[in-house]
Amino acid sequence: MLILKTKIINLPYRINIANNFWTRFKGLQFQKKPLVEEGLLITPCNSIHMFFMRFPIDVVFLYQSNNVVKIVSNINPWRIVPPVKDAHSALELPSGTIIEKNICVDDKITFIQKFNKLIA
Repeated sequence: MLILKTKIINLPYRINIANNFWTRFKGLQFQKKPLVEEGLLITPCNSIHMFFMRFPIDVVFLYQSNNVVKIVSNINPWRIVPPVKDAHSALELPSGTIIEKNICVDDKITFIQKFNKLIA
């Protein structure tokens, strides 16, 4: 018998939201400094690319309910994550966050800080 233990992960980061064509397309491309205590929620989004990135990141793919569908740790620049079935959004976080916060598939992500909507 398999019992899954879902936990709630509280992220105390400032989360920017990319939810229109331009902000989703741009994402973190060309950003010079790595993320520090901040993240980018791209919605809707079920895959990402790391073209023109200068640093690795962690990516957490979420259902619409903010439960984790898939995690990708320490993805390097110039890589692609193919489409993730049923993912509604992608949360890009500083590299090492998945391990530090022990984020697992089926965990529920909650955000402590307010969101900052990116303007195109």
